[in-house]
Amino acid sequence: MKRVGYILLLLLVALSSCNVTKFVPADEQLLYKTRIKVEDAKGVSATELKTYLRQKQNSEILGFWKLQLHIYNTAPIDTTTKSKARLARNAFKMGEAPEIYDAEMTGRSIEQLTKAMNNMGYFNATVDTVTKVKDRKVWLTYTVRGNTPYDIRDYTAKFDQVDLNRYANSRGCLVEDGMQFNSALLDEERERVAMRMRTDGYYNFEKSMLEYTADSSYNTHEVAVKMRLQDYITNLPDSLKERLYTRYYIRNVDFQLDKNLKIRNRVLRKRCLIRPGDLYNERRLELSYSNLNSLGPVKYVEITFEPVGKDSLDCHVMLTKAKMNSVSADIEGTYSAGDWGIGAGIGYLNKNIFHGAELLNINARILHEWRQAGGRALEVKGELGLTFPNSLKINLAYQYQTRPDEFVRNIANGGLYYMIHRPRSRWIHRFNLVDISYVYLPWMSSEFRTAFVEKSSALRYTYEDHFIVDWSYSGEYSSLRRRQPFRDYVTFNYNIETAGNLLYGISKAFNMQSDSAGVYTMFNIPYSQYVKADFNLSYHQFINPNHQLVYHFGVGVAVPYLNAKSVPFEKRYFSGGSNSVRGWQARTLGPGAFPAKGGGLVYDMQAGDIRLDLSLEYRWKVWQYIELAAFSDAGNIWTINDYSAQPHGVFLWDEFYKQIAWSYGVGLRLDFTILIFRVDFGVKLHDPTRTYTDGKVWRTAGNGLGWHDDMTFHFAIGYPF
Repeated sequence: MKRVGYILLLLLVALSSCNVTKFVPADEQLLYKTRIKVEDAKGVSATELKTYLRQKQNSEILGFWKLQLHIYNTAPIDTTTKSKARLARNAFKMGEAPEIYDAEMTGRSIEQLTKAMNNMGYFNATVDTVTKVKDRKVWLTYTVRGNTPYDIRDYTAKFDQVDLNRYANSRGCLVEDGMQFNSALLDEERERVAMRMRTDGYYNFEKSMLEYTADSSYNTHEVAVKMRLQDYITNLPDSLKERLYTRYYIRNVDFQLDKNLKIRNRVLRKRCLIRPGDLYNERRLELSYSNLNSLGPVKYVEITFEPVGKDSLDCHVMLTKAKMNSVSADIEGTYSAGDWGIGAGIGYLNKNIFHGAELLNINARILHEWRQAGGRALEVKGELGLTFPNSLKINLAYQYQTRPDEFVRNIANGGLYYMIHRPRSRWIHRFNLVDISYVYLPWMSSEFRTAFVEKSSALRYTYEDHFIVDWSYSGEYSSLRRRQPFRDYVTFNYNIETAGNLLYGISKAFNMQSDSAGVYTMFNIPYSQYVKADFNLSYHQFINPNHQLVYHFGVGVAVPYLNAKSVPFEKRYFSGGSNSVRGWQARTLGPGAFPAKGGGLVYDMQAGDIRLDLSLEYRWKVWQYIELAAFSDAGNIWTINDYSAQPHGVFLWDEFYKQIAWSYGVGLRLDFTILIFRVDFGVKLHDPTRTYTDGKVWRTAGNGLGWHDDMTFHFAIGYPF
């Protein structure tokens, strides 16, 4: 195991040294590089134009390394081993065949690039190519020159029908004289006008009925544009035109439910925005689809309209039943520095508990760790959540922790939460309207009390009975497009949380007396007061559908003030584990250069008020259900104040960067779509906890790298980020 790093390095070097033209026929050439240069075309990017190329180079990692091609080339040429080559290259999708240069495809790419430029108003655009050939490899450069763009002049949209004419010339019109010609924008304007008609009752009106004519005969780089009806529409008989321009009203709305699907009619009618007596409205139809599909008991929604009489519609809403009940279970295990741990969880979900689309979620979890010092650790947690269709949620939880040589702790909490997620929005907003936690420690060993309570006034609050009343707001954003799943996207989330302010205000307003330590209490129990903020960002870069790089950045700060000298233990940060720096077991890294070794009592001291997480992960789908990964993680936690019980753990601007831990490793994932089983093997590279012990912070084969202290397995469910 000590040579793992060297073996990986040698493997990468071996792959990179493979001849990239190994499987290129003798009379052919490898398309090694493609590049697009854009000149005289304001607002046009090379990245945008790449989508129009009909032939592209082999995929690259970090902009230069053709890993998939190198892997493909590791297969033997000997036909007697053809089955092995097929296994390596095709069955497991581990390689990528060389892209053979095709002059015909280059010609098609030129045509597509020219057409794309024309659509953006560059009617005189030119596309030239330069090819450089060396060692049977082709470097191909497309030079796209926009030249002078054409602007729109005399835009008109005149119609005999009053409403159509009004909507086409409303303040929301996207086209105006003087703007650069852009066919995509013109198409968007067609969609806007048609949608406006369909939201005002014109059930039979379609976008395809509208078209544009363009006249560029001004010889001044200007083009006259006119929106008009298609000829087949203008030539329709009067009776059909009358139907086209008829505004329809909703007569009846009926719900047709699957057998055994029981949802109160009041809930369905509230979620469906199509109401009897209203005009037909396309936007309300879309919102109704979104609202009804979001109901847990509903698997599929189909809404149809039936014309009745001259100007009426009957609406039929058909709902297909989803699976009402589900049970989930998972198990995880960890090993680090001689300590083994195992955890198991079970969950139950009912999507229609009271026949009003309420979601009942019950989870239980147990964690057990065999520790070399401090005795065995046991944690048992139960949680119950009830979510209503209006996105209001009630949550109750209880957690029991026991460390036989240290303490017993009980944590109970409950809260009321509200979520906002508008249809088609990429944002989710969550408000914790109120969250109450109560921490009770019925027993503590005298050794633990002496070491961490009596000697450390700054941390004693963490190990005393207390309760927390907090409020928080969090937001999530994702640019992932479901219809383009292999397009690069970014996700980020943030959270702002504060506690104790209301209670502190009450204490001051009523002149309540603080205790001997200057801490105010409520019902004779100290309450927490702090502010906490977190931010996480992930960027997913797709090399191709089977290969992607994921970059992750996370930071958080929690600051105690006024009625508290430290942040509550359950609100502090921890580092290490399957979703953090994976060279360390969960909760065994930091703060700062705080030495991890020293007995079981140290475990609870490895908490901080500041966190930093940095990760780079390469994900490689080798088969339908199997994915491999290589990763590198960095990060740590620090304390806000310099606590004597956590030496070398405080955050200092001139020291923190030296205390960033670094690890690397490989992983295996079993992807069953609805559930992902993950195994990660992490190895420490830079260990700041050794700074003030043996000084061997860089963990290499020649510097004491070992299985017992520096390598960890993680078993988990889902991706780390």
